[in-house]
Amino acid sequence: MYEGVVQDLIDELGRLPGVGPKSAQRIAFHLLQAEEPDVRRLADVLIEVKARVKFCSICFNVSEDDLCRICRDPRRDQTVLCVVEEYKDVVAIERTREFRGRYHVLGGAISPIDGIGPEQLRVRELMVRLSDGTVTELILATDPNLEGEATATYLTRMLKDLDLTVTRLASGLPVGGDLEYADEVTLGRALAGRRSAQ
Repeated sequence: MYEGVVQDLIDELGRLPGVGPKSAQRIAFHLLQAEEPDVRRLADVLIEVKARVKFCSICFNVSEDDLCRICRDPRRDQTVLCVVEEYKDVVAIERTREFRGRYHVLGGAISPIDGIGPEQLRVRELMVRLSDGTVTELILATDPNLEGEATATYLTRMLKDLDLTVTRLASGLPVGGDLEYADEVTLGRALAGRRSAQ
């Protein structure tokens, strides 16, 4: 639609997750109107993040060091391990300030339609972490969708012979939600996972 490098920029921005053609075009024209130092700063940060950021050698969270800040923190409970799909899930759980254990980032979820099986995830590394017996509880915090459920089910079966408490995040109705707007699956899980009112 546009000529040369402008179209190249729009095409590259459009490849980003959650950025459609219109958003890519808007961002491209914003960058064209921005001051050169601002654009250069963005370009420098993009290059620097690719050069410096790597994955933690223990939990596979993003880090600039060999170990992420969570794995370096001696105050974290080493007996509780929370398994998540992606590193962005670590941030979501950390924002609650409720979890004081450690994490294991799988790097995705089982999705046969996308060609992702257990072999493409960090399941083998998880089993190595569990082999020394330090972890006594494993929390499966995969997404409550088809892929996340398949991943949680697979891990539960793999871990059944270990002396380990395996729990799953509760799912159900959001705080402030109305029953009439809840879908059947969400409402069914809320009923199945009900707890004492006392």
